[in-house]
Amino acid sequence: MWKTNFDWFQSSEKIDKIINYIMKSGKKSVAKKIFADVLKDIKSNGHMNPVVVVETAIENASPSVMIKSKRIWGSIYQVPVEVKQNKRLFYSVRWILDSARTKKGKPMYKKLSEEILAAYSSQWAAVKKKEETHKMAEANKAFAYMAKYIS
Repeated sequence: MWKTNFDWFQSSEKIDKIINYIMKSGKKSVAKKIFADVLKDIKSNGHMNPVVVVETAIENASPSVMIKSKRIWGSIYQVPVEVKQNKRLFYSVRWILDSARTKKGKPMYKKLSEEILAAYSSQWAAVKKKEETHKMAEANKAFAYMAKYIS
């Protein structure tokens, strides 16, 4: 069993989940290297504590309300539902990764660190996705009473 050189950052449950979301095809060592390079890149951009930057970016991109479709008596209603904490992490990291993966021409750690820094300063694609979701929930808040029918 060999040790990776990327365990210099403090591992937490949230960071482990982020690494698992980055991982593709079961290559966890590659995902750890990408995340370590992201932290190094954020640190080289002048931020003293890159883990705090990542956590703040995730908080800025995490939705508190989502829209779920519910069919009642032949009609489909868009019902706003509050998002649980573990799902907030999932959606925010997924949106950040999706917007980073759509960019071309740079290594993954560069694209991901740019996206995280943009989400840290509350701009760019992941935060816009969150704002769109909140606007849709606000527009459909008349159907909020139907949330009890969603399991």
